[in-house]
Amino acid sequence: MQATSFTLAYWCVLLAALLPTVCAGIAKWGTFTTSPQKGGFDNANPRAWLARQTDWRARANAAQANSFEALPFFIGAVVIAHQLGADQTRLDVLAALFVLLRAVYILLYVGNRASLRSVVWVLALGINIAILFAGYR
Repeated sequence: MQATSFTLAYWCVLLAALLPTVCAGIAKWGTFTTSPQKGGFDNANPRAWLARQTDWRARANAAQANSFEALPFFIGAVVIAHQLGADQTRLDVLAALFVLLRAVYILLYVGNRASLRSVVWVLALGINIAILFAGYR
């Protein structure tokens, strides 16, 4: 049996999986000390509370949803690239670039920079496709 290590690409999967939680934290930022009756975060009914949010909080929640949507393809692409024997350095760089682009995407989403956000989304998708085919021969 061959010993394997947790590659940078696998660590990037973990980071990408944590990005939705970061978005949720952004959406809820600064609301924990205010009572739900005064508009603070309502942990008893968090989805309804998030649905009532506007402006940057609503965009952070939308970024959370999009982060969850992007996650399965990224995980699958990384696993497939590993299985196909992709060059590890190339795979690690692409995976790190994907996570970086997704983090920038979140910042642009929260900051209401829609056009630039869309460009970054397309770039991250392209990187994800490159990851998928990194081991193709």
